[in-house]
Amino acid sequence: MPRDPSVIVIGAGMSGIGLAVKLKHAGITDVTVLEKADDIGGTWRDNTYPGLKCDVPSAFYQFWFDRNPDWSHFFSHGAEIHRYFRDVVDRHRLWPHIHLGTEVTSATFSENRWRVTTADGAVREADFLVSATGVLHRPVVPDIPGRDAFTGAAFHSARWDHSIPLAGKRVGVIGTGSTGMQIVTALAGEVGELTLFQRTPQWVLPIPNWRNGRVTRRLRCSVPGATALEYRLVRAIFGIFVAALIRPGWQRRAVSAACRAYLRTVGDPELRRKLTPDYQPMCKRLVICSGFYRAVQHPDVHLAAEGIERIEPSGVATTDGRHHELDVLVFATGFDSHAYLRPVELTGPDGRTLSQEWAGGARAYRTVALPGFPNFFMLMGPHSPVGNFSLIPVAEVQADYVIAWIQRWRRGEFTAAAPTAEATDTYNAWLRAAMPDTVWTTGCDSWYLGPDGTPEVWPLSPQRHAAMLRQPHTDEFTVV
Repeated sequence: MPRDPSVIVIGAGMSGIGLAVKLKHAGITDVTVLEKADDIGGTWRDNTYPGLKCDVPSAFYQFWFDRNPDWSHFFSHGAEIHRYFRDVVDRHRLWPHIHLGTEVTSATFSENRWRVTTADGAVREADFLVSATGVLHRPVVPDIPGRDAFTGAAFHSARWDHSIPLAGKRVGVIGTGSTGMQIVTALAGEVGELTLFQRTPQWVLPIPNWRNGRVTRRLRCSVPGATALEYRLVRAIFGIFVAALIRPGWQRRAVSAACRAYLRTVGDPELRRKLTPDYQPMCKRLVICSGFYRAVQHPDVHLAAEGIERIEPSGVATTDGRHHELDVLVFATGFDSHAYLRPVELTGPDGRTLSQEWAGGARAYRTVALPGFPNFFMLMGPHSPVGNFSLIPVAEVQADYVIAWIQRWRRGEFTAAAPTAEATDTYNAWLRAAMPDTVWTTGCDSWYLGPDGTPEVWPLSPQRHAAMLRQPHTDEFTVV
């Protein structure tokens, strides 16, 4: 008679939803998903800023087990993606498993079970604990002198204040990643004046975001296998980006040439100089946005590339001595990409904590587990394939690995299992040895880099990552 496992999942974003569905499909029904916010959806719930779009094609940014034939554009808008995830929760009847407004603060493994404590003081127990908190979920606002002195409206892009009218206002945007460029592209010509404060220029790849017409949607619905074929086709095309990221070759040269050609569409030589990065394309996460250079050349848009000296009550002072008068200030300054599930504190059976384990930087065993923390797994953990690739198939592969271990538990093959420290060290040494050919080591400062300057990303193809996780590697685990 198989044992009936209980599973607690932290987070009801993309990866948590996908895991919960897969657990139900595997016959594992004692599943509790704890979500700190008041709705599901993760990044697509938190981010609602103007111009928000996914930089992965819609056909590839969806679950394989629940493909949507009705995407409106090649790159989906944020609200549409959030609606898709809510529809997945509805279709697979996940709502009874999801507890909203329930923030996990700590968890301890004792007597072969996880005891999970939430902010309200409640304690829940489970045989397995899975972190599905995502990669980019804790906003970062840089400690700029005078940051709190500004008297206008100020907010992070992931906490957009829609009560603030922008028409006719002087708006400042700090940050030139994907978010900053999408906001500028959307607001150029829609506000009184727009100032983009640039610390580091970014490479931009212009891929048009065409609309999917009625014929396309009808074909997806009526032709058997159409959505599966489209999914595989887009994945294959994205293989060009993957190859460009992990090794030198024609793919890297082609992407670089396309970015440089797009930069040449900026007519003003001085503006083009300010927008030209001093590092290789893709060393930072490549920005995919077909309208940014047109937007930044709009008469009412100003690029401030001199550096911010301080924030003042009425605006921003830059290092060239200028004062930029503003009514609204937006921090498009990204997230803590190294937080993962922190500040949740884990404690293993020997008393060792997650803070101690990650004191020198976040690391994992094969992106999914940690030595000293039995029956604990992570989705989108350290060194997962995140560079300009769809995160959904990555999370699905990791979910399958987790479920395979839970199924062994159901069959009575073990009570508690965690990777050994030796296997984790060997794996991380292998990762480091594979890094030098990747574009992330060519010389730039990016959110991919860990505290020691080593990229915390997967240095090979996602296919290699999937192949690695098809094997349980039970010989690398301490099993009770």
